Amino acid sequence: MTKIYEEQRSPSATLMGSEFVSFDAEKGELTTRFTPPPSFASPRGAVQGGLIAGFLDEVMGGALLAVTDEQHLPLNLDMSLSFMRMVPLAPIIAKGRVVRAGNRVAFLEGELYDEEGKLLARARSTALPTPVPETEG
Repeated sequence: MTKIYEEQRSPSATLMGSEFVSFDAEKGELTTRFTPPPSFASPRGAVQGGLIAGFLDEVMGGALLAVTDEQHLPLNLDMSLSFMRMVPLAPIIAKGRVVRAGNRVAFLEGELYDEEGKLLARARSTALPTPVPETEG
């Protein structure tokens, strides 16, 4: 397998400045670094909340992709998000993990951290595992 979770998986991942860091198969946890572009700024000068959801959605989806040997991506049924601190326009670390995945439903979690390791935001998602779309090559 090509370990596509280590590569840019989508145009949105490129837009968010996504960079693979590591995957821990034992924990089912994917770690990604994001470098938000200046266009992601809210009027307060931090990353806008909906875009924070995008970071977390991306890393949780990547975790499911990795745990299922690149066979499934999530189709979210719901996603809850908690903001602890403003997310700076600076490199951030995202950790996404699969809490439980079956044939019909997957439970995912994710967190964003600043470079000092302070928790910035947390998300949980319930999703349908769906086959990875075929790509033309």
